[in-house]
Amino acid sequence: MFDIFNYVPVVFLVILCIMVAASAIRILPEYERGVLFRLGRMRGVKGPGLFFIIPGIDKLVRVSLRIVAFDVPPQDVITHDNVTVKVSAVIYFRVMAPEKAIVEVENYLYATSQLSQTTLRSVLGQVELDELLANREKINKELQEILDRHTGPWGVKVTAVEVKNIDLPQEMLRAIARQAEAERERRAKVIHADGEYQASERLAQAAHAMAAEPMSLQLRYLQTLTEIAAEKNSTTIFPVPVDLIKMFLEKGVEKEK
Repeated sequence: MFDIFNYVPVVFLVILCIMVAASAIRILPEYERGVLFRLGRMRGVKGPGLFFIIPGIDKLVRVSLRIVAFDVPPQDVITHDNVTVKVSAVIYFRVMAPEKAIVEVENYLYATSQLSQTTLRSVLGQVELDELLANREKINKELQEILDRHTGPWGVKVTAVEVKNIDLPQEMLRAIARQAEAERERRAKVIHADGEYQASERLAQAAHAMAAEPMSLQLRYLQTLTEIAAEKNSTTIFPVPVDLIKMFLEKGVEKEK
């Protein structure tokens, strides 16, 4: 007679073996690595792909190698010229050495975020407001170099730092607006003065040319009269230069004689 209870230990053993084998199999994608610890000692970095571990003895810590975009929350910063602003930024970093990111620091994500906040306040506190607004690329590069130098021992590479928003107080915004308006007025006055200077030079050159040729002055006078007569149908009284009618007077005297 078939007794199913005789096969229970065998079935249990087979299931246990399958479970152990399943727990020993690890598959990591291309963008992940696994730091393997055996009895508490690091045994190396595994992945990507399929590999096996010893259940109960080995411990695998997964680390992503993709670039992480971390938003630095708004920080209250006092610039070198004593202006209080709120500055937020974004940091792009990635893990280059998974074993260092796990062994050298407890939580590399938290450590990098805290370091970025303190570095942001420290660097921006050494520059003036005008430099912060005008030379943002230079400040971004300086922040990136400082953060990368400090996170290098952790196996973390900071690829870029971008200052996103700079919130100014309302009174400072009004002061900047007044400054910009004054700058535009100054430029307008300079341009107007340059135009007057160039026009005066041209007029001086024209005056010298007309002084050398008296007939050109008379022709200019007649042209001006023509332009005045063409604008409005009105009677215009104007003085006539004696030189212009001198020849007519001389001809009249000759006829009387």
